[in-house]
Amino acid sequence: MQWQDRRLLDLFGIDHPIIQAPMAGVTSPQMAIATSEAGALGSIAGAMLTLEGLRQEFQVVKQGTARPFNVNFFVHKSPTVDAARDAAWRKKLAGYYDELGVPAGTKGPSRAAFDAAACDLVLEFKPRVASFHFGLPDKSLMQRLKGAGILIIGSATTAEEACWLESEGADAVIAQGAEAGGHRGMFLTDDVSRQAGTMALVPQVVDAVKVPVIAAGGIGDGRGIAAALALGAAGAQIGTAFMLTPEARTGVLHRAALKKANDNSTTLTNVFTGRPARGIVNRIVSELGPMSADAPAFPLTAEATQPLRGPAEAKGSTDFTPLWSGQAPTLAREMPAGELVQTMVRETAVALGRLRG
Repeated sequence: MQWQDRRLLDLFGIDHPIIQAPMAGVTSPQMAIATSEAGALGSIAGAMLTLEGLRQEFQVVKQGTARPFNVNFFVHKSPTVDAARDAAWRKKLAGYYDELGVPAGTKGPSRAAFDAAACDLVLEFKPRVASFHFGLPDKSLMQRLKGAGILIIGSATTAEEACWLESEGADAVIAQGAEAGGHRGMFLTDDVSRQAGTMALVPQVVDAVKVPVIAAGGIGDGRGIAAALALGAAGAQIGTAFMLTPEARTGVLHRAALKKANDNSTTLTNVFTGRPARGIVNRIVSELGPMSADAPAFPLTAEATQPLRGPAEAKGSTDFTPLWSGQAPTLAREMPAGELVQTMVRETAVALGRLRG
């Protein structure tokens, strides 16, 4: 297919203006390879990996494809521990701990923010793109990445955030609408009740910045990609649609939940990590949230909530599993990631043809 807007294609060196979202815990090197080999931009997620784990993923992707790919990180600031708040949160969870036989005080893994050591690793493997959630890295790290020719993209949930990203050196901006699954990329505001939907957000971001804009949120097939392009975006980032591919690390119970979900199944909740993220409603979301003022700052909430997940899943329950999903789970398809990319390209051509009459 011949794409009329080639800004993203020429910038990233890809064939199709599709970015496979870097979903921590779901994305795999095999997904990134298949997506990039199909001509889109594959992504790996570094937010929950150790440096050694990230090194291994880099090595697998580098061995599997010579095409451009993206690596993603969180750039949150490490919070100050509030002992009283943490104790109050654990008190709310105490009944669940007793129910599942989890020892009180058990701590789950945290999420590390992008730092100098991670930057060293990125510079060693030199992916074409590095993307960031919750803002951008410190200026010194940005300079190192850009000095090595690595392109930088960041997520924005408002036009103001998009302008900030552009002013700080981002080469492209992801306009993340409220429909998107997983964590909000917001960093200049924390009021999720005011987050705009993709259809409203994208054209306003397009008007506000000069760099290419990537639409994200609720896009799962060619119709959504065509709509994003019609709004002025140079491409689309797609996550939930990839979660049923064989390359995805989506767990068996999570896959089953996605297959049952519909447009009315998700909500924004902070009970898993302390930051608002969209997922399928389950027991803990219903009973403690969706949004709890008691949840400790990100990512401390996860240290207390995550230990409940394994024991519950061992019993076949998703009561305490973060079932991340966007608002269009019915668009997820069980097909290989590369085939999904090619299918979406064909669908986009058909949709754009209808628009042109």
